[in-house]
Amino acid sequence: MSALTARIAEDFAASSASEPPAAGHAAQRRAAAFTALESAGLPSSRDENWKYANLRSLERVRFLPAPAVPALPSGVELPAALPGIARFVFIDGRFAPAHSAALAGTAGAVTLLSQPADEPHGELDGPPAADERFALLNQAFATDGLAIEVHRASAAPLQLEALFVASAEAQSGASYPRLEVRLAPDAELTLIERHLSAGEVASFVASAAHVTLERGARLEHYRLQELNSRSTFFDTLSAALAGNAAYRLHGINTGAQSARTTLAMHLNGERADLALAIAALGDRQQVQDAYAVVEHAAPNARTVQTFRGIAAGRARVAFNGKIIVAAGARGTDSRQSLRGLLAGPDAEIDVRPQLEIYTDDVRCSHGATAGKLDENMLFYLLSRGLERETAQRLLKWAFLEDVIAQIALRPLRRQVEERLAGQLRDEALRELL
Repeated sequence: MSALTARIAEDFAASSASEPPAAGHAAQRRAAAFTALESAGLPSSRDENWKYANLRSLERVRFLPAPAVPALPSGVELPAALPGIARFVFIDGRFAPAHSAALAGTAGAVTLLSQPADEPHGELDGPPAADERFALLNQAFATDGLAIEVHRASAAPLQLEALFVASAEAQSGASYPRLEVRLAPDAELTLIERHLSAGEVASFVASAAHVTLERGARLEHYRLQELNSRSTFFDTLSAALAGNAAYRLHGINTGAQSARTTLAMHLNGERADLALAIAALGDRQQVQDAYAVVEHAAPNARTVQTFRGIAAGRARVAFNGKIIVAAGARGTDSRQSLRGLLAGPDAEIDVRPQLEIYTDDVRCSHGATAGKLDENMLFYLLSRGLERETAQRLLKWAFLEDVIAQIALRPLRRQVEERLAGQLRDEALRELL
């Protein structure tokens, strides 16, 4: 047993002794996850798909769940609620009803995973793949969570926001957000999943989510990682798509001192459709790392993968996108566009497209570039009288537009643009927004 695994075992024992006894499936899930984690261990920098992630931060955290907090600390404000969208707030992984607002029509679709009648929802209850081992950490320690199940199609898609707030210091306990989504045939859902900090404490967050889309279901999923610059974030999202299901996943990653996202997408049904668009910004000494693997297991499925990353200061931004086309997945249409922008002399960008194709009847393409701002475009803007800093900011905005333009919810897009303006230190644009 490694020293890290031994520390996890010690904290698991302490957590089991201090938390109220879990009943039924919840207790079985936690025990099975810990046993699997003990056996497999967490990834290390020697693992190929983890070489860009900052795993040294694990040496300074406690893994037992953070103490329960009934409300947000004084002076902490949540982002403005979006009109017509129900909000469910969790503080350090625990449901906070005082800050939540359910709307009519949502009660039957939402379940708190801490309820005594807790039943398994999806693959989070099965053994994750090697690159999904942080999901085991979440399974072993999470005491709360949110399950969303849309049972039937409706004229107006259900709209929900799950907001996960980290308030605890990493040395006192961890935050374990847990989210499970299941859509029945032809059902539709718009979901905003947001991770942010309460104040400036250095938190440790290990998030896990699973999505199941049955035939013809459609999910519009916005994931915003906005933790403060002292926090550590490890995130695992797995998804299974049946035939004719459509999944639109938009990720905006701007926060945390060290962040790693693992995406595992399984296109199991014919004509399943996945569009994955991610933007990542890193500054100072931030690490923004993402690994996305998409498995085409059925014929005529489609994937569009778009990544745009900007690294400034001494930051490192990395994206590893892998597409696997099985032998029976004829007619697969897969496209990757991965681009990174270096905005500082000491910054680092790593973009890596991968294709594994086991059949000839496919249409697959990929492109990856990493470099500095286009000098010709910069010269053009300077020749029109713009100052250098203004011209550079405009080019950065244009670079991110491939991802930002895909945000269909206008109020949410406005919030994202304001956040990015602050990240890019564009005060003039923030005033205009």
